Amino acid sequence: MGGLPAGPVVPEEHDYALWERRVDALLTLATTKGKFTVDGLRRVLEDMGPEFFETHSYYERWIESVNRNLIESGLYSTAELAAKLEEVRARGETYGECSLTAPEAGSGPEAGDG
Repeated sequence: MGGLPAGPVVPEEHDYALWERRVDALLTLATTKGKFTVDGLRRVLEDMGPEFFETHSYYERWIESVNRNLIESGLYSTAELAAKLEEVRARGETYGECSLTAPEAGSGPEAGDG
């Protein structure tokens, strides 16, 4: 999963963006509530393929995996997620430091209505 053998990983020190912290919180909440497991998260991450994996950030990959798992669990559909994203886009950047530049959910390798 990910990368090529290249020695030890050098962790990056940075402040997490609001959306990254929210992705982490969503993962924790969804797994705690039994919507999916960390194994499900990993399954989708491993299925992303090298190009997607190498062209998206850590949290971009996580949100794609979380969304795919929540769609598979029946919590919401791809169409419902797309409608909510459009609603948020229409409001604009009005809350905290949110950014609408994160990848669109459902744009990854397993896009499709669930």
